[in-house]
Amino acid sequence: MLHSAVQLLRERGAAGVTIDAVLARSEAPRGSVYHHFPGGRAQIMTESLTLAGDAISAIIDQAAAQSAVTTLRQFGQFWTALLEQSDFGAGCPVVSVAVGSSPEDEHLQPSVAAILGRWHAGLVTAIETDGVPSPRAQRLATMAIAAVEGAVILCRVNRSTTALDEVIDELEVVFTAALPA
Repeated sequence: MLHSAVQLLRERGAAGVTIDAVLARSEAPRGSVYHHFPGGRAQIMTESLTLAGDAISAIIDQAAAQSAVTTLRQFGQFWTALLEQSDFGAGCPVVSVAVGSSPEDEHLQPSVAAILGRWHAGLVTAIETDGVPSPRAQRLATMAIAAVEGAVILCRVNRSTTALDEVIDELEVVFTAALPA
């Protein structure tokens, strides 16, 4: 059910995650919701957001052990695969909660901030490990996350990965130029 909720977040945003939609997508019996998620939709939203955030954080953290450019490439490959597999119907589940949640989902905003903070920290670590001073690494990580997430939106709208490819290519140039000589 949680994987179904993550898929719904990617495709329909926070408003599209209803108990009925999760049950229809997962083909689980209604009683499963009350058994596994006594907190109802709020619990499903919280746990699916955590699941999605942890999965993307793991990609960043694993790649960050290699280099910042490797992290960018793997982050780009992850989004390219997701976009293509969903026929450009799926975006970032975390961003969907950040920008498309209702007042009843307000309790999720601290989790969204924490997830984006983990992504930022992982990328900063990779950039600093490559020898870039911390203040610049912080700015580069912010720019990279904002640019990639924006590119994912453009890819969905244009039904093409061109925007993401271009953003990753340009970020690689900027990251490489920031390395100490």
